[in-house]
Amino acid sequence: MAAKRSASPAASQEAADLNAEQALALVGMGLMQKMAASGELPWVWQESEDGGACDVGALRQRLELTQLALQTGAPLSTAEVTYLMGARPGGADVERGGLRARRVSRNVWKLSDARGAERRGEVTPFGNFNDGRRRFA
Repeated sequence: MAAKRSASPAASQEAADLNAEQALALVGMGLMQKMAASGELPWVWQESEDGGACDVGALRQRLELTQLALQTGAPLSTAEVTYLMGARPGGADVERGGLRARRVSRNVWKLSDARGAERRGEVTPFGNFNDGRRRFA
């Protein structure tokens, strides 16, 4: 049994001008509109799923402060290293996110670029943040 369509010639011409991706997008939009009309919205994006809202100003400030600490080589406290690296250091020499923090003395740290050690051929430790992951060589 064939279904009779009551499409106008102009509508059929517009449908012929669509490529496959555009047609799929229209079908998806139609499906989402029907689901929204029936009150069924299973794919509502929630900020809690991706870790919450991003404070771009604080992120920019943290990145600028990290760059300044790398350029100047100024000694940092444990709290400052924790803020810049995003985790409290658990050893005397820690690496995270391309940064290396080395303890100079009690509550005094030096921050450096971890890629410098790779260029010199040194092996860099990874598991100093007690993150539960183990690396097997």
